[in-house]
Amino acid sequence: MTESALPDPSATEALAARLAELAQPGDVIALHGEMGMGKSVFARAFLRHLAGDPAMEVPSPTFSLVQLYDTRKGQVAHFDLWRLGGPDALEELGWDELQDGIMLVEWPERAEDALPGHALHLTLMPGPVETARRVRIEGWSERL
Repeated sequence: MTESALPDPSATEALAARLAELAQPGDVIALHGEMGMGKSVFARAFLRHLAGDPAMEVPSPTFSLVQLYDTRKGQVAHFDLWRLGGPDALEELGWDELQDGIMLVEWPERAEDALPGHALHLTLMPGPVETARRVRIEGWSERL
């Protein structure tokens, strides 16, 4: 486990780009943190980097719960589980089938035991000033 400072949103975006380079099909990146901590900023930067399109539209999947993207590393599924009725509802979203690609999961605690054990966990927390964050990274010890 490591913890780092993210002094501004661009630092969160840079972290997302670095992790996008390390990500491989079958990976799950679990994004933890309260509302407003930068989970969507991270996800948007990650997806834009893999798509090679810095202006790509990346809407939050708050209501659809999952949004799919074709990238140079294959399909990426961006989940926002905030509104999930419970882990049983994951089947309807194609959870098991989508694990062949890369999965970004906001509010992963709502998936309970369905989250794979090999997931990379990022916990975004408040920093010393309003735009700063801290990030705790757990997992991928062989890659990081």
